[in-house]
Amino acid sequence: MTEYLLDTNHASPLITLDHPLRERFWNAIRAGHSFALTTANLTEVWYGISFLPRAVQNQREWSAIRSSVAMYQIEEVDAIAAADLQVALRRQGRQLGIIDAMLAAVALRYRLTLLTTDGDFDALSRLSHENWLASSS
Repeated sequence: MTEYLLDTNHASPLITLDHPLRERFWNAIRAGHSFALTTANLTEVWYGISFLPRAVQNQREWSAIRSSVAMYQIEEVDAIAAADLQVALRRQGRQLGIIDAMLAAVALRYRLTLLTTDGDFDALSRLSHENWLASSS
């Protein structure tokens, strides 16, 4: 079974009851796949769902999903690996934001498949990543 790390752009739609990604998420869990976030992008997810007019409903939906999502803490080794990824990419003329670099470092360390819409991850050939939003519309 595949272990997935959710980028914010794949975690946030999970709170929308009729979003196709939500159904695919639950089907994947029933099939034995697992999902996780990092504490770094949890901040982005929580901010995004809390800022909207339906914040209370969004937070309630997130609470219902939360028990099905593992949480990776950003450790010192991940922070250093993330910075190293940023430096290597910068030397190639490419950029990767801090949160994205931390996601990539965690995904690489634990051999997770990153679910993301972000093309910046294409520069990391060792990183397994998929875009479920491209195929769920």
